[in-house]
Amino acid sequence: MTLTRATAALAVIVLCTLAHPASLAAAERSYGLSAFGDLALPEDFQSFAYANPDAPKGGSLSLIGWGGVTTFNSLNNYILKGDAAQGLELLFDTLMTPAADEPDAVYGLIAESAEVAGDGKSVTFYLRPEAKFSDGTQIAASDVVFSFDILKEKGHPLFHQMLRDVEKAEAVDPRTVRYTFKGDLVRDLPLTVAGLPVFSKAYYSKKAFDETTLEPPLGSGPYLVDKFQQGRNIVYRRNPDYWAKDLPVNKGRWNFDTIRYEYFRDRTAGMEAFKAGTYDLREEFTSKVWATEYDFPAVRDGRVKKETLPDETPSGTQGFFINTRREKFQDPRVREALSLAFDFEWTNRNMFYSLYDRTQSYFENSPMKAEGEPTEVERALIESLGVPVPEGALGPAVLPPVSDGSGRDRASLQKASKLLDEAGWRVKDRKRVNGQGEQLSVEFLTFEPTFERIIAPYVKNLSLLGIDARIRRVDPAQYQQRLKDFDFDITTQRYGMRLTPGVELRSYFGSESASVPGSLNLAGINDPAVDALIEKIVAAKSREEMYTAARALDRVLRASYYWVPHWYKASYTIAYWDKFARPETKPKYDRGILDTWWSKAAQN
Repeated sequence: MTLTRATAALAVIVLCTLAHPASLAAAERSYGLSAFGDLALPEDFQSFAYANPDAPKGGSLSLIGWGGVTTFNSLNNYILKGDAAQGLELLFDTLMTPAADEPDAVYGLIAESAEVAGDGKSVTFYLRPEAKFSDGTQIAASDVVFSFDILKEKGHPLFHQMLRDVEKAEAVDPRTVRYTFKGDLVRDLPLTVAGLPVFSKAYYSKKAFDETTLEPPLGSGPYLVDKFQQGRNIVYRRNPDYWAKDLPVNKGRWNFDTIRYEYFRDRTAGMEAFKAGTYDLREEFTSKVWATEYDFPAVRDGRVKKETLPDETPSGTQGFFINTRREKFQDPRVREALSLAFDFEWTNRNMFYSLYDRTQSYFENSPMKAEGEPTEVERALIESLGVPVPEGALGPAVLPPVSDGSGRDRASLQKASKLLDEAGWRVKDRKRVNGQGEQLSVEFLTFEPTFERIIAPYVKNLSLLGIDARIRRVDPAQYQQRLKDFDFDITTQRYGMRLTPGVELRSYFGSESASVPGSLNLAGINDPAVDALIEKIVAAKSREEMYTAARALDRVLRASYYWVPHWYKASYTIAYWDKFARPETKPKYDRGILDTWWSKAAQN
């Protein structure tokens, strides 16, 4: 399924939410920062290894954005209101920018260097004098301070949560900014603030930051908004006067003159438009389409290329998330019963052409995945929390059921029925009712008709258990609003997991986020054990310590049955019209398409 708009809006920031080097025992200026102390590139590096510094500029790229977003009504993706257009992060630079072939390293962009205090309680950034907004005005320390203040005060609620332990930002001089932190869990904070977008204080002195708008905002990044049709497409134009185009972090990147995002109300229309050449590139998220609909003439004669690119990042946390704010889902036995009714083996064979593996972990495809019995260190950590943990957290890692592939596994349904009986939901007149005679109902909220084919067999199995199960399809705008208001029983979500997870886990699973409107904690997880383990991850002093805490968190989450896990593949399946060239090396932890590919027409 897809990332929500809020997740997409924070993608760049989350990439930079890393850790300050453990090796910094005393303050020292550095051209880059990385978690646990390693930088792969020397100070005099000329470009990223996955970029071609001689790549030609020019041409265009048009695509459907990652995540299947189907509409937009705002050009402000940093607030809760509205549905923002994709690609707006292309407008805004940050103090430092990630290297996509290192797990957790960032190098100077607006800031030429940074200095983390020995105790981690502050970080100072030194701005480049040449850094400018697209209107030619210089980026000053006051702009960076303003950006922090406005995001914390009026930005999306996720920013307030992310920045809660950042006490203040202050301009030491016109080109020096210092952030001060509070509390003990400060490991991630230097890089959290390094990844914030920088806004123009002068521009927003005349504009309301916290309102939706269709006026293109002023930024300092490689692209400008060129034109758009609300809800249909948006075109970004490369800024020929981009101040940072010759910096090492940008050499060979941002090569297209224009990048155009297309929007379609459903995937079928989007696929037909691709076949007709309406746009250039799509990533395919539907296995049936990938297996059956890419045998059209342009593929056969080589005008359209199909490729599978390796994905070496954690494969994310996708599944049917159960809204535990609703009383009927608060008993974990009910949630486990719901999991037992979903037949992945049948679904994979009949609908996915056996292209997927079953997701088992919140940290799938990574060293943070819990497997088998807990190690002694994992067990000791869980037992030391001083709060109750769910039954099963200290045993073998909970796995989703494996069915007989019939689509109606009797053993799984019988086990589910027993669990529902134990939870007080018994069958009466073929209906699963509680002590008050109320039938257990389950509504799946979606906005995509294509996904209904996957939910429908699941609904039938739930109906066999006496549950009133239904699919509720709404338009995309209503869907987004209902997610913000937590007005759903079950919905599909995918969380992208980083190689070095940190404070974003509070937004996904933390108790504080469970009651914040627009929160990414769709399941409403409110568990002191989860909170404690998230803080252990955030405070980890070494990668192995972080892995241990993440595996322990994985065990606790999986033992509570907050979701019915979906499926994954450790690859990107893409198709594109044969108009592009690219570097020999793909960035290890990214697709690399938007920023490192170039147009063949431009090289002629």
